[in-house]
Amino acid sequence: MSIVMRWLIRTVSTALLVFALLVLLSNVWIVKSTTSRVFADAKSLPNHRVALVLGTSNKTVGGGINPYFARRMETAAELYKQGKIDHLILSGDNRSSKYYNEPLEMRKALIKLGVPASAITLDQAGLRTLDSVVRCKEVFGQEKITIITQPFHSYRAVFISRYYGIDAVAMVASEPDVSYSFNVRLREYFARTKAVLDLYILKTTPRFMGEKENIKVSAVQ
Repeated sequence: MSIVMRWLIRTVSTALLVFALLVLLSNVWIVKSTTSRVFADAKSLPNHRVALVLGTSNKTVGGGINPYFARRMETAAELYKQGKIDHLILSGDNRSSKYYNEPLEMRKALIKLGVPASAITLDQAGLRTLDSVVRCKEVFGQEKITIITQPFHSYRAVFISRYYGIDAVAMVASEPDVSYSFNVRLREYFARTKAVLDLYILKTTPRFMGEKENIKVSAVQ
């Protein structure tokens, strides 16, 4: 084996090892530092009156109902009905086409579940979790929120929130079976690594900010 080939193998092996360590340490850091702020029982939730509902497609690739979407909407509606929250910011992507609008689909679903339109604000520039979190503070003026998403996603969302000085907790919606959600969960391991890089190395900012929009919620504390 030539010297060049041995050098190339060592270099690639070292790079893979460094990458694996970065993924591992990023995941441990994010999960360990946020676990105490992730809740599965609404009775234990702190008194945060505004919820940030993170978007996802309402349909699967095959055209069926996306269980991630359905369970987030059910959780959000239930928290509202229980009086745990007074207002919901629905943040997601609407740029793919005129037929794809995550916040609008969330609004439709929540109204069907009994949440009044007056308790809903749409954020149609929540292109990524980071964008949704930062815009929640900088555009909608919220510094104390309850994030609604699935458990695997909640740790990263809370982690980003804490970096930006937001007092955030997460109320988790139930997840589909592992057999259904394996690929999504796998991607999340790398998404957490990217979140650490975005925040501490790349200093990534939201793609769109826009004008501030006041949310009038009489019961906010």
